[in-house]
Amino acid sequence: MQITTQLALFLDNRPGMLARVCDALSEARINIYAITTSDTVDHSVIRMVVSDWRKALLLFEERGTLVVESEVLMVEGDNKTGSLARIAHKLADAGINIEYAYCATAPAAKKGLLILRTSNAKKALKVLNS
Repeated sequence: MQITTQLALFLDNRPGMLARVCDALSEARINIYAITTSDTVDHSVIRMVVSDWRKALLLFEERGTLVVESEVLMVEGDNKTGSLARIAHKLADAGINIEYAYCATAPAAKKGLLILRTSNAKKALKVLNS
């Protein structure tokens, strides 16, 4: 479990935009650890945790893409029923809000990766490590 930097890219909501983002990262040899997208009528927000966020940030800024950085928790946890519930309860009991979360795990995998944006990443890390 660690605090890391997430990048949020604001892009036009049209075909090919995600492909361009992935191509740019691939060419720069930057791996995507986690990704989520959301959309509105005219734009998309792509949130991602990558292997080299500083390099990715520069890459996108050089291309004129609006990018916002934020601290998130990257939690590698057991792929078992109730794992997220335990995390959510610990944070709630400590008064820490989960602003959003995203994850994915193959059904047969023993471990999964969870990204949490909380109201206080440092406090959340301390609470979850206790």
